Amino acid sequence: MRTEYDVAVVGGGLLGSAIAWGLGRLGKSVAVLDEGDITKRASRANFALVWVQSKGLGMPAYTVWTVQASQAWGRLASELKQQTGLDVSLQQNGGFHLALGEDEFGQRAELVKRMHNQSGAADYKMEMLSASEVKKSLPLIGPEVSGGSYCPLDGHVNSLRTFRAFHTGFKAFGIDYFPEQPVSAISKSGGEFRLTTPKGELRAAKIVLAAGNANQTLAPMVGLYAPMGPTRGQIVVTERTMPFLPHPLTTIRQTDEGTVMIGDSKEDELDDRTLKHSISAVMTDRAQRMFPHLSRLNVVRSWAGIRVMPQDGFPIYDQSETHPGAFVACCHSGVTLASNHAFEIARMVAQGALEPELVGAFSASRFGGAGTANNSGY
Repeated sequence: MRTEYDVAVVGGGLLGSAIAWGLGRLGKSVAVLDEGDITKRASRANFALVWVQSKGLGMPAYTVWTVQASQAWGRLASELKQQTGLDVSLQQNGGFHLALGEDEFGQRAELVKRMHNQSGAADYKMEMLSASEVKKSLPLIGPEVSGGSYCPLDGHVNSLRTFRAFHTGFKAFGIDYFPEQPVSAISKSGGEFRLTTPKGELRAAKIVLAAGNANQTLAPMVGLYAPMGPTRGQIVVTERTMPFLPHPLTTIRQTDEGTVMIGDSKEDELDDRTLKHSISAVMTDRAQRMFPHLSRLNVVRSWAGIRVMPQDGFPIYDQSETHPGAFVACCHSGVTLASNHAFEIARMVAQGALEPELVGAFSASRFGGAGTANNSGY
């Protein structure tokens, strides 16, 4: 196995894969060190949304970053298809968040108002629509739907095919992927990083920690801080049915293959070995109240997964002052932000420094505490 690289990316999920692919695209020699399929990978627990609406309340910079990612997704899908022949089925014609009853509608309207009133936030044109207005786009909604919010920048993709496309692209770029090689130790000596794995040591001029919730353990090895608060979610998938949902919802979407995905849960626990049927029952009940005809469909599979979640829900992008050349990236929205990771984060890592505006908004220094990396100079 080759042992010297320009960049070693720790983590081969959607986040790490996007960054590694972007670095390979820029001509860098890249190694991806991954736990492999044994890990609690967030890529198997995502809902495949390219989602803008309602993100960034409390952090206006996140609205700007999210809108930028949404607008770059068409370019990413096009480049992946041109390189690999794989169509990731990007559909980006706007998305809805539906409300059941007047109380939910009022709560959503208040959120939209607060989002619009944030100073420094991007204007992504999220608006509230009445039930009759929603019905023009979604004619099969049920009588309990009181309306909802709509954002024209929202969409969805086939996330597993996107994951496959990145890994197919690895081969074209000469990126080495090493599964079942979790990193247990990182040191820096002689101007290079040395990463210890069960199959030996690997050296690289730069490293990117993109290992999801494991970043919390890895980051301190290079003077960084990544406080995480992972959550568990459940997903239900129905049998294939006629096309009926031309726009994705926050909690329901029809895939390019015709199945319907339902995902509307969040638990603060890390055991994904069993399903909680009471949670699945609530999710499917809400789904069929929104679209009554779903009650006729069979469920074909259901699972639980662990999602990556920084402590405050917002992304962390940071660089080490004590170990120059070490970077960390953590986020919940690995699908939505994949284009930014492939084009922007990869470019900054290749250049050797994150841009000051990015660090100023997303550094872990916002959490305070003794373990926080000192990036006040940015």
